[in-house]
Amino acid sequence: MVSVARTPGGTENVPAGKQRLVVFASSLGTVFEWYDFYLYGSLSAIIGKQFFSSGEGSASGFIFALLAFAAGFAIRPLGAVVFGRIGDLVGRKYTFLVTILIMGMSTFIVGLLPSYASIGITAPIILISLRLLQGLALGGEYGGAATYVAEHASPGRRGFLTSFIQTTATLGLFLSLLVILGTRTYLGEEAFSDWGWRVPFVFSIVLLGVSVWIRMMLNESPLFQKMKAEGKTSKAPLTESFGQWKNLKIVLIALFGLTAGQAVVWYTGQFYALFFLTQTLKVDPATANILIALALAVATPFFVIFGWLSDKIGRKPIIMAGCLIAALTYFPIFKAITHYANPAIEAAIATSPVKVVADPAECAFQFVPGELKGQVKFTSSCDIAKGILANAYIPYENVKAEAGATAKITIGTQEFASFHGTDLSADEFKAQSTAFTKAVKEAAVAAGYPAKADPALMNKPMVFVLLFVLVIYVTMVYGPIAAMLVELFPTRIRYTSMSLPYHIGNGWFGGFLPTTAFAVVAATGDIYSGLWYPIIIAAGTFVIGMLFVRETKNNAIDD
Repeated sequence: MVSVARTPGGTENVPAGKQRLVVFASSLGTVFEWYDFYLYGSLSAIIGKQFFSSGEGSASGFIFALLAFAAGFAIRPLGAVVFGRIGDLVGRKYTFLVTILIMGMSTFIVGLLPSYASIGITAPIILISLRLLQGLALGGEYGGAATYVAEHASPGRRGFLTSFIQTTATLGLFLSLLVILGTRTYLGEEAFSDWGWRVPFVFSIVLLGVSVWIRMMLNESPLFQKMKAEGKTSKAPLTESFGQWKNLKIVLIALFGLTAGQAVVWYTGQFYALFFLTQTLKVDPATANILIALALAVATPFFVIFGWLSDKIGRKPIIMAGCLIAALTYFPIFKAITHYANPAIEAAIATSPVKVVADPAECAFQFVPGELKGQVKFTSSCDIAKGILANAYIPYENVKAEAGATAKITIGTQEFASFHGTDLSADEFKAQSTAFTKAVKEAAVAAGYPAKADPALMNKPMVFVLLFVLVIYVTMVYGPIAAMLVELFPTRIRYTSMSLPYHIGNGWFGGFLPTTAFAVVAATGDIYSGLWYPIIIAAGTFVIGMLFVRETKNNAIDD
């Protein structure tokens, strides 16, 4: 183990009161930034209708809304590189101010953006551009906050103090859910879906003002000041971080042995669970948001508990245990959520299974953005059949038919033949599609597949318990990871080096999870098949982490 150096001007000289102020100010500003970023995720279903599809209940609109959500995550590694470099060259505080201004203004503008119905394809283009700016800002935010707090923390308290930064993502999501719920309740569902969803975005301008004020109060990190005074700052942090194998190797180990698994556990527990409730199980959005918010509120202290515990027993065992337990239990937990949230779907699957009997050669990936509807059509009998079921979120099983056979849908003992639409006129296609859709949906409802979850049949306490367990997994993998990432890299390139694996892990492996999982579900018809994505990633991280990641809690960080 590496001993902690006692260098004059190091973190051990920062008064406890100053450490608390740094934690509070950094955490509060970061909460507001996560609030801005997560508003979109919490409102993906409504945004899908406003900006990506003019139709109601469109699976393609929802999936492409999720893609726009993921776009903000996709660009986060670039933000990590750009702002990480600035943070290592100029300082942590300056970077804070730039990232919060970009995030806040982008969020505010979303609240004023005209819908697809008003300005057509320009609306989703602007929306995605704003999401990219948000992702760019967030890419520079987290590494700065974690580094800033850790560089003020006393040795032996880094896990505890940085764990407060780890609460900010959940608290930001929690705050966004509360504001959405309050606005939705006050305005009513119809007004909220029409225009009230904009209120939480516009409200962010107030949080921006508070955030900038808070950031202006902070001084530069003592370790960065000391390093700068000694002339030891990196002149090329990108080259040092990624152009030298000794550092690049640590970046890769941090990505695949820590952050990839942490990311999928995080997004499964906080976002996929919410989407699963509202889209797959058709639980009322307000009810789903309340249950998620309660689970987050009760579980949030465990970020700090596991951060504190990591100072005692180490970061690695806690993170690895979280990845392993999650991978082993996701299937039974999500099946239990179905049982308690919408038992009618579970019963219908058991008594009247839905099957698509089709030639696999006829079946294509069929989801397109709402603005391309009418231009791109899927006319094979298989695609028509699967499209009806996917848009209605009715689970189904694929059965292989002989080559060239017309696809059919079976619901229990009933059969419904699909049709080939290639040679039909637009009017003929619409007429046959409408009749086929009506027949299938009526049969599905008669077989027990509900259009919405019945609140009277829902066991809310048990759903809450299961959601709470999912968030506990999140706190295990996320609570200690900021301290561990900080401790892996030297001060001169810390901001750049730790930010990239964090944001590739969370921005790509985590950010694309909802979209990937729902695309898998739509293609296979199995409502649980999307879970294979987080299970495989979490299990892979466990194996790589156990083999290659070393414990860091006793590492010095003032080098």
